[in-house]
Amino acid sequence: MADLIQLDLGDLALALALIGMAIALSGWQKLGLEWQFAIAAGRTILQLLIAGYILAFIFALDNPFAVLIALAVMLTVAATVTRNRISTKLKQLFPIVWGSLFASTAVTLSYIILLIIQPPTWYEPQYLIPLGGMILGNAMDAATIAGERLTSAISQSRLEIETHLSLGATPAQAVSSYRTEAVRAGLIPPINRMMVVGLVTLPGILTGQVLSGIDPLEATLYQILIMFVLAFANLVAVLLITAGVCRQFFNRNAQFNG
Repeated sequence: MADLIQLDLGDLALALALIGMAIALSGWQKLGLEWQFAIAAGRTILQLLIAGYILAFIFALDNPFAVLIALAVMLTVAATVTRNRISTKLKQLFPIVWGSLFASTAVTLSYIILLIIQPPTWYEPQYLIPLGGMILGNAMDAATIAGERLTSAISQSRLEIETHLSLGATPAQAVSSYRTEAVRAGLIPPINRMMVVGLVTLPGILTGQVLSGIDPLEATLYQILIMFVLAFANLVAVLLITAGVCRQFFNRNAQFNG
């Protein structure tokens, strides 16, 4: 296969012109999204350039502590974003989200690094950081959808929940149906992606590897691995976060305090 065609500043300027056209279209249609497009484009450039320099520095260090610190920062940012999107009213939500994302990412990463990929060193940044980022990003989205759906459903169903409790149901039984629906909602996007991958969409890792000159069949094997990894990690994160959110609505005496 041909080598990857290198992009220069002129090519990036042409790509940026697409955002300019999007801003112009937004203004023409009076959508009011001009500043959002401009700010989003600016943040994309700044954040990715910073990420690129940091990754280059970490790769050069080849140190396990540097890799783990990078993953910890990514985890904390993901947990903060998820907490803010679910609710800022639940006081103990952040440690629940952080712990859930940590558990799902740690278990999944350990499995694929130690049992499947088996790099020369377990902390190989070439594998650990990109895979960790993909797992965290997808788990964050699934957890946000499930957590927000569950919080909203429980908050709006006080009478039904208290009725279940008065009839002898445990807190877990009283919110079981709401939790199940929230978990399903959080897992709809990854399941839908698995249903149409290769037919409607070509995911990022497959496209990126093909563009870099890797054999398409080899890239496909990696993409299959990623799809299965993300499905498992999303499920674990959603189950842990919804369980933690449910507990926030009850006190030690199993009384509803939503």
